[in-house]
Amino acid sequence: MKPDRKNLNPTTSGYPVSGAGLGLRREKLDEMLVHPLDNVNFMEVAPENWINIGGSLGKKLHQFTEKFDFICHGLSLSIGSPAPLDENLVRDIGRFINTHQIKYYSEHLTYCSDNGHLYDLLPIPFTEAAVHYVAERIRRVQDILQQEIAMENASYYTPSPGKEMEEIEFINAVLEEADCGLLLDINNIYVNAVNHHYDPIDFLKQLPAGRIRYAHIAGHYNEADDLIIDTHGADIIDTVWALLDKAYAHFGVFPTLLERDFNIPPVAQLLTEVEQIRSVQARWHHANTLPGEQEIYG
Repeated sequence: MKPDRKNLNPTTSGYPVSGAGLGLRREKLDEMLVHPLDNVNFMEVAPENWINIGGSLGKKLHQFTEKFDFICHGLSLSIGSPAPLDENLVRDIGRFINTHQIKYYSEHLTYCSDNGHLYDLLPIPFTEAAVHYVAERIRRVQDILQQEIAMENASYYTPSPGKEMEEIEFINAVLEEADCGLLLDINNIYVNAVNHHYDPIDFLKQLPAGRIRYAHIAGHYNEADDLIIDTHGADIIDTVWALLDKAYAHFGVFPTLLERDFNIPPVAQLLTEVEQIRSVQARWHHANTLPGEQEIYG
């Protein structure tokens, strides 16, 4: 029997949030506090950067979490690590979620530590043993938090060691065995498709629609014609926007967040890309609305 985990504050669509989102970064706090964010429906924050933060920074964070729906997107759970699961971190995240009424929690389907942190998100081998190992650890996190979490499809740059299955098979097997959600990263699909020579649309269509909880979209850096680095440090290119459009066409509209971690431009420029997400969403909402129905979207 599966554990009875609570789904915190789901929307009527079944997603934890709705519309278009924007990541909250410390260097943009003051600018975001004074700049209208009317086209932002939800925000995302890395809990490790904010746990136990008080004072003026803590007060500023509260101003955002009181106004917007929030998702926590973790950085250091290291779900594929050979080291024991950091259950103290998970409990800290749980307290952070409760304090700020966070709607949902997601992490990377990677590892970043063993005896210490490696300062990078490394790929998990695409093997049956790794599926069982990772799924058990995800279930443990969900049991501690008493809620479902989502795992993000990750970018990677070297062949999977000891590969027994394709990337898409590995992701789907983990999601099914762990009974968890999917954070669908559109840019990571494009990056991996170029770096590892597969069709991004075919990959996209093999993902389980019922497990998508929300999505990321971001920019990247072209190191060479056949090597793309997932930097979150540039504007989103037209090909990635087109892949998001294909995803909405196939799955329907899901919540989508703009990621920008480096070379962060003024907030007004970030909001133009948030508005582009909303525009693509609105077009598909309109296309899927029957005559006489009322259109409702963020």
